[in-house]
Amino acid sequence: MLFVQEFVGKGLKIGSRFKPWVDECPLYYASNNAPKTTDVLGSLFLSILSGHNRYVHLTALRGDTVNTRLLDMSKVVSDSSAIRALQRMDENAAMEWIENHLYSCYAPLLKNSWILDVDVTIKPLYGRQEGAVIGYNPHKPGRPSHTFHTYMMANTRLILSVSVQPGDETHSSHSMPGLMHLLGRLPEDCKPSFVRGDCDWGNDPVMSELEDAGYSYLFKMKRTARVKELISKLHAEREWTRFNDDWEVKESTLCLTGWKKTRRVAVIRRRLPKKEELAIEHKVGEQMELEFLDGPEDMRLYEYSVLVTNLADEPISLVQHYRDRADCENNFDETKNQWGWSGFTTKKLKTSRIMAAMVALVYNWWNLFVRLAIPEKHHEAITSRPLLLSSVGRLTETGRQRTITITSTHGEIDKIRRAYARVASFFSTLKANAPQLTDAERWNLIATKSMEIFMGQSPPRPLALSA
Repeated sequence: MLFVQEFVGKGLKIGSRFKPWVDECPLYYASNNAPKTTDVLGSLFLSILSGHNRYVHLTALRGDTVNTRLLDMSKVVSDSSAIRALQRMDENAAMEWIENHLYSCYAPLLKNSWILDVDVTIKPLYGRQEGAVIGYNPHKPGRPSHTFHTYMMANTRLILSVSVQPGDETHSSHSMPGLMHLLGRLPEDCKPSFVRGDCDWGNDPVMSELEDAGYSYLFKMKRTARVKELISKLHAEREWTRFNDDWEVKESTLCLTGWKKTRRVAVIRRRLPKKEELAIEHKVGEQMELEFLDGPEDMRLYEYSVLVTNLADEPISLVQHYRDRADCENNFDETKNQWGWSGFTTKKLKTSRIMAAMVALVYNWWNLFVRLAIPEKHHEAITSRPLLLSSVGRLTETGRQRTITITSTHGEIDKIRRAYARVASFFSTLKANAPQLTDAERWNLIATKSMEIFMGQSPPRPLALSA
């Protein structure tokens, strides 16, 4: 409760996040009995922040009279009112509205060197929603789904943009329009160092479009026949560069059939531990059979991967860059299982698109605030919510003075106390200087202070408003 007040009452208000978001919302009512825009967006905001994934969960917020006052709300709307409000919005105007606020959220961090991660995640559906199409779904084959084409800032865990599309549109060709739109709106001095993606992105149309636009990239390649030929050719060659006890890398060039030109590749291999017995499981008729392999005693097993890039970095650096990409899978796990991307589904695809972007925005706001309170590392919602939100507050009014007594039931009370002291000290200093700063300058200080470690300032330095 205490940190919700700090987050809402100070973080979003001093940083001018919530009110402009409400004021610029393309939601218009003609009836005097219609709910206020503040009530609709405030209810959705609190529901997303609480980790809900169904509109009906809004009813759990009906008894909240503290946070609604902080957001200048008069009530928490019903789930049907929230759905109707999303359906009333023009889709293009709504997506432009949220994308503008997503951009203003992460814009202060773009001056630093950063990497743009691109990937697609699957959202299984269990009804007859618009866009519910059977596509690539390895975990639940045959299940209709939506696809979330997501663009993220590596290492910060911030989402730059998200596009929800039917379940059979998983290929990178369906992600490219959103990627180029995102890159096109970035200022020239805020472009990413390079774009990074998995093997679905290592194809000629994608790489040619990025090359023509002047962007660098690092993609994994599928092990096609020509790629396997390259691996076989390099396998027996010497001068592999070892960069730890298990991995080796070798640089080469490759031009696949259909490619417009030859491109630089990095072949990576790892020697697997020797097994006493090797076996292959295969299907004979309707029965699965196991066949043991009798090979030479000095048999060596290798795992190979191939990266394609137009970067000039050393091969070892390329491998490290791609290994860091694994963190984006953690983003998907958190946003789907701990925030709401797995839910908030209606029959209309438009509402799913708007809510997915709205969840991404609240997710970014909360992550920046948690990084401000606990800067050492990223804390997922499954950890940060019990740590920072599960407190009981009692308001005592004596004359003109109000006193809030907070009781936390969490075991790490010392960690909570240190986090609150850091947040309170920062906002006290910022609030004292707020009148002489613009809205953008205040948010710039909040965002950069939250990501000090990402920006190479470790340990975090004291706040310096005069700089």
